[in-house]
Amino acid sequence: MILITGATGTIGRELVKVLARPEEPIRALVHDREKAASIALPGVEIFEGDLADSAGFDGLFKGVNKIFLLTPSIENQAEVERNFIRAADRPEVEHLVKLSALGAATDSPVRFLRAHGESERFLKETDLPYTILRPNSFMQNFLSFRESIVHEGKLYLPMGDGRISFVDVRDIAVVAAEVLDEHGHVGKEYDVTGGEALSYADAAEKLSFVLGKPVAYVDVPPEAARKGMLEAGIPEWTVDGLLELYAGWKFNTGSEISDTVHRVAKKAPIAFQEFARDYAPQFGRQAAIV
Repeated sequence: MILITGATGTIGRELVKVLARPEEPIRALVHDREKAASIALPGVEIFEGDLADSAGFDGLFKGVNKIFLLTPSIENQAEVERNFIRAADRPEVEHLVKLSALGAATDSPVRFLRAHGESERFLKETDLPYTILRPNSFMQNFLSFRESIVHEGKLYLPMGDGRISFVDVRDIAVVAAEVLDEHGHVGKEYDVTGGEALSYADAAEKLSFVLGKPVAYVDVPPEAARKGMLEAGIPEWTVDGLLELYAGWKFNTGSEISDTVHRVAKKAPIAFQEFARDYAPQFGRQAAIV
């Protein structure tokens, strides 16, 4: 049985959809059962629990031989993942796939990437057969800018002309499913990106084209971005982490393009324009370009 943590998150939901098969049950760890309606599919066993609560791990791991480990970006992420990995290091677990992030390193100036780097290092020190997936920024993260795009036709970020190889989470899910399903991926580390590196101005132009309405990118100072995110209720620790990330991306640290989607998932990466077309209703429009 495959265990998926973070099963109601952006990637987790898509992975559950790809892997759900009545003849091969999977277990989906959720923090709140009420939020699990979208993944209550045939062959999916919902397990309500807390990734940080080791007291419930025995029941969680019962019958599990493969694990997809995804945790949210929280202050104690590295500690939570270490505890989970330590508990998962048992003979019956044949493969653990860790969702990391592009650029993960223990000496990264970005707190999110340091946490992933620390978890990766700990995982490699265990006896667990592992694979590490390092995706770049998700196309679906543009949905967090929905309000300003819908009501102002604006996209505010302190990114200058920095380019990012945005990746659609649906491609990440297909890569993860392939890695979990097939042999030959143990010990491998895969960067997962889209097929092109775009600036936010490029992305705004593509959104304008697909949505049939003007969308403009507005480059704002980091201080203004920080103020806006705090006013939106984003925790200060997360805001400062995002600004650390943006500071690097502004100078193209996120522009790397990998062939992982082609090579592992055996498909072309979803293009940003295709993402915009598929998600147009969430931006308050029907796609103007089909």
